[in-house]
Amino acid sequence: MKRTWTIIGVADVARSFKWYQSLLGLPETAPAHDYFGQILDSDGTVLLCLHEWGAHEHPSLTSPSTAEPGNGLLLFFRIDNFDEALPRARALVSPARRAARESQH
Repeated sequence: MKRTWTIIGVADVARSFKWYQSLLGLPETAPAHDYFGQILDSDGTVLLCLHEWGAHEHPSLTSPSTAEPGNGLLLFFRIDNFDEALPRARALVSPARRAARESQH
């Protein structure tokens, strides 16, 4: 079987790693490198890869300041326990960001 590995640019791989593991209800582990890590499901399936902005000169991951808004990236996680995951996701959004989003609607 072929699988795709979604890779996103992040400023802090370790911090982002912890955030996504918390969001998805996964046990906390450390990324393999300071600049790259794979979020794995319990069966070893790669769910998401996190890559430090600017590491290795990948053209699409040079800097968040040069990334164009609306570049078409949308992360969609299909999960079995939505009712458990939704409160975790809401808790992971900062109060300032939540207030900004609510004021836009």
